Amino acid sequence: MAKGMTFIIAGPSGVGKGTVIKRVFESGRKLYFSVSATTRAPRPGEQDGVDYHFISREQFDSWIAQGAFLEHAEFVGNCYGTPGRYVDEAMDRGEDVILDIEVQGAEQVHQLRPEAVRIFLAPPSWAELRRRLIGRGTESAEKVERRLQRSREEFQVAQNYDYLVVNDDVEQAAAEVLAIIAASHCRAADRYEAVSRALEE
Repeated sequence: MAKGMTFIIAGPSGVGKGTVIKRVFESGRKLYFSVSATTRAPRPGEQDGVDYHFISREQFDSWIAQGAFLEHAEFVGNCYGTPGRYVDEAMDRGEDVILDIEVQGAEQVHQLRPEAVRIFLAPPSWAELRRRLIGRGTESAEKVERRLQRSREEFQVAQNYDYLVVNDDVEQAAAEVLAIIAASHCRAADRYEAVSRALEE
C-alpha cells in the first residue's frame, strides 16, 4: 500500500480555507483532516477528537518537550498545535493528510517536513477579502484593517510555496487542490521504484 502524503493549506484569515477544504473532502478522495490539539475549553457542541484534541496545559507542555508537535503556537492565552503522531498514522494507512493552518504554522511544519506539499490559498483581491471579513460581523473596522495588513504581509511568502490557488470560486479552487493532490502522487521521484518493481514481476 502506498504511503499517504501531507498537504499544507495555508492563507490569510477570511480567505475561505475551511470552505474549500470542505469541498475537497466531499470529493470522496481518501483524505484525513488533521485535528489540532488545544488547551482551551470545548465550546458547546464541540467533540473531543473531532473538532480538537482538548488537553491540559501540562499535557500540552509535555508534548512540546517530547517534540510531539509539527507546529504549535499560543493565542490569547490558549495553546494550539498539530500532533505529528496522528498525521503519521494516517499516512501509514495510505491516507493523504490535509493541514489547515496559519502561515506561521506552515513554516514550522515545512522546517520539520520539507517533503510536505505547500498550497497557498489567496483571495481574488484585497477588496474581496475585506468584504468577507466584514461579512463575518465579528470584528470592528479597526481589527478588519489590521487583519488585512497582516494578510498582505503573509502573501509575500506565497511565492515560496509549491502551489498558489486563488479562491475566487470555491468549486474551482477545490478542483485545483484536488488536481495538485493527484499530480503530487505522480511525481517520478516518488513512483519510480514501485513502478520498476511492478514491471519486473
